[in-house]
Amino acid sequence: MFSEIHGWGSSLKEAFEQCGVAMFGYMTELDYVSVEQCFEIDAHGDDLESLLFHFLDELLFLFSAEPYLVCKKLEITKFDVENFEICCRCYGEPFELGKHPQGTEVKAITYSAMQIVQDAEASNYEVFVIIDI
Repeated sequence: MFSEIHGWGSSLKEAFEQCGVAMFGYMTELDYVSVEQCFEIDAHGDDLESLLFHFLDELLFLFSAEPYLVCKKLEITKFDVENFEICCRCYGEPFELGKHPQGTEVKAITYSAMQIVQDAEASNYEVFVIIDI
């Protein structure tokens, strides 16, 4: 089964951050998540689409393996669109069934129908990603 996540913002960086938070919103209700820990991830790509894919894949790995982190806030500290590199601080806490409502399991990120829409004149940036659930 598949679903689409959508992120937007006044910059491409903000749209990427919002897309990552939206993915965690599928996994649990973010109102129940506290900011107790911070982890850093790095992602690299060959173009913008692969950068978005690897960014979300790294976030999914944070949730799927120890520390099973569910992130309420993402802060991209390096967003290099020339070399296709991202460094991101991920704020949240380990997922606990008793505290966090179980949402939909995200199995994988896909390239299928991925879109990155950039309207620099209107300061409008959007990303659309299909996830395997």
